Amino acid sequence: EFFIGITLVISGVLLWMLRSGHRNRLLALALSLVLGGAAGNLYDRLLYGYVIDFVQWHVAGYYWPAFNVADSAICLGAGLLVFDSFRKPSGAEAAA
Repeated sequence: EFFIGITLVISGVLLWMLRSGHRNRLLALALSLVLGGAAGNLYDRLLYGYVIDFVQWHVAGYYWPAFNVADSAICLGAGLLVFDSFRKPSGAEAAA
């Protein structure tokens, strides 16, 4: 229940940020990926009570931690948020 509450609060903040009129497409993509991943994990938590991880990679007897597509979307979105934070705003973004 704790993680469901946290996910709902963070999803609300992300939706508010998306609707606030940013013209930065990279930021919108990053926020959408994080929101979509959070929604996917929330769906699993509501339906099953836990998140189902189904991708397991291994090489030469070494295993990478299991993950799912929603986790990948969250990580990619977070990486894009970090990348976007180092970019200089374009003319249209700076004016907004």
